[in-house]
Amino acid sequence: MSTSDGLTLRPWREGDAPAVVAAFAAPLMERQARGPIRTEEDALAWIAQWAPLAEADAAYAFAVTDGEGAAVGHVCVSAVDRRHDTGWVSYWTSSAARGRGVASRATRALADWALTELGLHRLELGHRTDNPASCGVALAAGFQIEGLERAKLKYDGRRFDVELHARLAAP
Repeated sequence: MSTSDGLTLRPWREGDAPAVVAAFAAPLMERQARGPIRTEEDALAWIAQWAPLAEADAAYAFAVTDGEGAAVGHVCVSAVDRRHDTGWVSYWTSSAARGRGVASRATRALADWALTELGLHRLELGHRTDNPASCGVALAAGFQIEGLERAKLKYDGRRFDVELHARLAAP
């Protein structure tokens, strides 16, 4: 799927592995995956996980590509629950793509797709409260703040609060 401003969301490909390794080399990005992604083999395993999850209607992940087809980010709706028609949204961008609205535009496109094409009713996402950029992405993509999950995440022995956002198919 394409956005109106030159970004494209497409399934991850093996050829994207170098871009994945480069993205996960940025500080704090290791928190965006279940394990470290330091090598091309790690990246290929990370990429390979998505197709079976989509086939199982459990998660849908997309590379965000620029006008030249280079992968500059990731958007995903996971934890798809057909009983309640809900899903969990996540996103990240490469260091070079940050601050240009790429994550906001891609997340909005993903949400629009999930709420229409997938037929989901409610999408949720969360971000650490000390990450105002992620909050800005969520708000710009149409997600409303719903509350605070106190001390939800633990990194390096330190607890972090998480702000919960949601977007509905109909207001």
